[in-house]
Amino acid sequence: MIGKLQKGFVLLFMVLLVITSTQSANAQSDPNKSLKKFIATVQYIRYAYVDSVNEPEIIENAIVETLKELDPHSSYIPADEVKKANEPLQGSFEGIGVTFQIYKDTIRVIAPIPGGPSESVGVMAGDKIVKIDGEVATGDDINNQFVFDHLRGKKGTEVDITVYRTSTDNMIDFTIVRDKIPINSIDASFMATPEIGFIKVTRFSLSTVDEFREKLAELKAKGMKKLILDLRGNPGGYMLPGIELADEFIKEDRLLLYTEGLRSPVQKFHSDPGGDFEEGNLVILINEGSASSSEIVAGAVQDLDRGLIIGRRSFGKGLVQKPFQLPDGSIIRLTTARYHTPTGRCIQKSYEEGVDEYYMDIYKRLKHGELVNPDSISFPDSLKYRTPNDRLVYGGGGIMPDIFVPWDSSEVTDYFVDLIRKGIVNSYVMDYVDENRSDILTAYPELEDFVENFRVNQSMFDALVAEAGEKDVTTDQEELEKSKEIILYRVKALIARNIWDVSAFYQVISQIDDEFLMAIEVLNNPEKFQKLTKK
Repeated sequence: MIGKLQKGFVLLFMVLLVITSTQSANAQSDPNKSLKKFIATVQYIRYAYVDSVNEPEIIENAIVETLKELDPHSSYIPADEVKKANEPLQGSFEGIGVTFQIYKDTIRVIAPIPGGPSESVGVMAGDKIVKIDGEVATGDDINNQFVFDHLRGKKGTEVDITVYRTSTDNMIDFTIVRDKIPINSIDASFMATPEIGFIKVTRFSLSTVDEFREKLAELKAKGMKKLILDLRGNPGGYMLPGIELADEFIKEDRLLLYTEGLRSPVQKFHSDPGGDFEEGNLVILINEGSASSSEIVAGAVQDLDRGLIIGRRSFGKGLVQKPFQLPDGSIIRLTTARYHTPTGRCIQKSYEEGVDEYYMDIYKRLKHGELVNPDSISFPDSLKYRTPNDRLVYGGGGIMPDIFVPWDSSEVTDYFVDLIRKGIVNSYVMDYVDENRSDILTAYPELEDFVENFRVNQSMFDALVAEAGEKDVTTDQEELEKSKEIILYRVKALIARNIWDVSAFYQVISQIDDEFLMAIEVLNNPEKFQKLTKK
């Protein structure tokens, strides 16, 4: 009965949303009639229905289901989840400032956030948090939510923690004053060669462009003249930071993007003078996980012949959402417009077959062979556009790269997947770093020394395989040989992450990253780069 009632509310709410938000084509109609009808139905149920019902829940479900009928990206956020949902976009939260991992029922500090309250009192990478405000913080009940509930809190409040430090075999007490902690948009930045810099942007928040400028300045100070911008797996976020990041690469008074909707007039966004990287060869890496603002940046750079796009076709999200607050503090993010790249492309993929089919698109690309062969992709003439340099680009379903790099699945065997899925590589690395942290830092005081000279030797590899066997991962010799290189590099990269930071992980793993290596090859060949951007 509740299900049927819920569907009834869905239909009523759809009518309410559509009719009361627009002027009817029929001048004689009264848009308030649908509102009155909806309210009357709620009143009848409230006063005459045979059983009690959870009215707030039914209304919320009606809103959720209604938005699903509109498009895949219009969404509802309950009032108690708004703050958490906005944290990654606003770029900060309040807490003690550590990255952590729960391993063997214990909270382990991966690293204190630079400049944060934990670093200021002396919390170190590798510390194990065993008590929080006197409460035991180990055991089966410890999970991410436990950590958030106990370590996050209002700025200025105190929390007492006790850590076990393996290197000294001591328990150490800290009192930490919570503060505002940045959620970084940039996971990695480093010099890939003496002239080529690398920056990986993982989301588009309010702080993204400031972070980018800071990292770019650091790389320029090290001699960077060319840049690889990695937007792979970046799902987007706020639209304006995407436009602002594109503006960093484009000279003034060029159209970067325009938006348009049935009830949203055309809005054009042009580049301003003084971008921080308007000169110098540029490569942007994308893949099927690059969406929204990532596609704004890639689309503008490609359409204006400013740089090269390398990788695989992006996700295909060209819809703009605007938040609307409801009376109880909840929010609906409603799609209000489509965006278009400078050549006029709308890269939004079709959602006519429904939300489920929409999100199955990536699976369909894999099944049809697109991730390994670009020839499986076909575009009608109506979706073909030309850049100012007469290069062919495509609309309607993501950004198609200038250089396609297939997904290499040859090393990703079932054995490798089991090692990752069951956390075996990670657990091996955690134990190894616990025992060898000081020795590694003595032998490799700088990350660059570690990247260039550290090797995961055969005895380490054998120990990992043995640990996998103890955890019921059957050794398949053929698969083991196929995956050996990627396993060795992943172990090394995770060691680097646990001793330095997440940027160190990418600096190591880039050595076997096909898209990254292709970008290096193209940027090291100025004639090839110019030919590809001018044709």
